[in-house]
Amino acid sequence: MPDASDLTTDPSPVPIAEAASGQADALLSPALLHRLERLELVSRKIFRGRMKGERISRRKGQSVEFADFRNYVPGDDLRLIDWNLYARLDQLFLKLFQEEEDLHFYALIDTSASMNFGTPNKLHVAKQLAASLGYIGLCRGDRVCVQELGPGGKSAPVVRSRAGLWKMLQYLSTLEPAPSQNPAANTSLHDGVKEFVLRGVSRGVVVLITDLMDKAGYESALRMLIGRQMDVFVLQVLSQEEMDPPLRGDRRLIDVEDGDAAEITVNQYVIDRYHETLQSFLHDARQYCAKRSIMHVLVPSDTPVETVMTKYLRSRGVVR
Repeated sequence: MPDASDLTTDPSPVPIAEAASGQADALLSPALLHRLERLELVSRKIFRGRMKGERISRRKGQSVEFADFRNYVPGDDLRLIDWNLYARLDQLFLKLFQEEEDLHFYALIDTSASMNFGTPNKLHVAKQLAASLGYIGLCRGDRVCVQELGPGGKSAPVVRSRAGLWKMLQYLSTLEPAPSQNPAANTSLHDGVKEFVLRGVSRGVVVLITDLMDKAGYESALRMLIGRQMDVFVLQVLSQEEMDPPLRGDRRLIDVEDGDAAEITVNQYVIDRYHETLQSFLHDARQYCAKRSIMHVLVPSDTPVETVMTKYLRSRGVVR
């Protein structure tokens, strides 16, 4: 993985079309970039930003959108007085306008060994989703940080404006899955999210892209994000092989994350039980998220990313 300084040094300007070529083209095609420019990230809460942007703020300021009136106080800007109202009421009132600020957007990518599975590969799909959501934010002037869970997330760049696209894609190209059957190399959802929130990140929208397959559970990780008063979305990426396993006969199954093994005979009864268990797992995840105002979206890895962005996420209110 490159040094953090390599990710924060500004080179000569790179056109968006050029940034989308080469290694970037594997994540975002020029046609997809064009469609993403029309979308906008949805925030169900109003957060306080750092700079001018396109998001409605709780504060009053200067924009084209009227918010309210208040009584004139000596020292106020005379240009904000509503003279038409003064002519009718013989009283001085100031016009207040809605302030517009930027949004903090975070995409957290699970890079555990279980994500390195399926056709297409789940981790590759997770990178595509993160890059797509990040680019939408950049087009709207939001502060975007796309990063992996774990120590590697510390070197993730925070970018703003379309010129930061190349930097975000360069970081994504360095992400690799944790080695198989090596528990020490895998970062659990709990530990990854804990490290993220302990960095003192600002409140905003956070999208967790994961398969939720963690033996320690996903509940504590989501509770930490809620505790930071984030607007939380969960994109659960599963492969077709996981949703409908093409297995039959005697098999030895090995957990890619901790090396646990089990020998089983796969028949129709076992497949039916597996489907029931998977549906129960998905139902519990949706219920857990719904009770805590977390938007949960199941993303099959074989679904084109363009379809996910323009249909799945749009219908669920992640983008508009």
